[in-house]
Amino acid sequence: MSAPPYDPNRLAHCAGEIIVNTRELAERGWTPATSSNFSTRIDAGHVAITVSGRDKGKLTEGDIMVVDLEGAPVGTDQKSSAETLLHTQLYKRYPDIGCVLHTHSLVQTVASRLFAGMGHVHLEGYELLKAFVGTTTHDVELDVPVFANTQDMRTLAAQVDALLDRQPMWGYLIDGHGLYAWGADMAQARRHLEAFEFLLACELELRKLIPHAKLPQN
Repeated sequence: MSAPPYDPNRLAHCAGEIIVNTRELAERGWTPATSSNFSTRIDAGHVAITVSGRDKGKLTEGDIMVVDLEGAPVGTDQKSSAETLLHTQLYKRYPDIGCVLHTHSLVQTVASRLFAGMGHVHLEGYELLKAFVGTTTHDVELDVPVFANTQDMRTLAAQVDALLDRQPMWGYLIDGHGLYAWGADMAQARRHLEAFEFLLACELELRKLIPHAKLPQN
């Protein structure tokens, strides 16, 4: 049997990192009913990613597979998520991205429905905005895109690419679905994911406290 085109030791490290972090996220209820998918970069051409349909709170090394940057399986007949292309497009576009996390928390899903009509969630004035790389003050504005849900991943990936051409961002929502967040490594991606979760929860709470507040229309 020929050697794999990636470092097996690096794959083992990536798998362990995914397993530990995914279990923690599952304990928070962010990955219900085998939902969500997670990946880390192995090297310039390969990505470790969760196998489709697995309980993310009970992952083992056998539940982590390898794909290339086109999303094709490498050295396995296992199947990754249909959304694999949304991971690999980020790795292809940004060599410094090392981790992509996709979760389905209640907060993320409700926010995606509430703000779908305006196409984004507008955030400003929050101290926690400084959690995002490149942000050094609370006195900024950030729009978190909300994309329409579709089973056509190539169309969705093209829409994400078009927006990335216009603005830097560290995550986006999919209507009725959940949140994608990423970073240079697992720690940074987790920080971005948790910051988005908190800020989206703040916006939802404000809607409860000010029930007659109108959502912006643009």
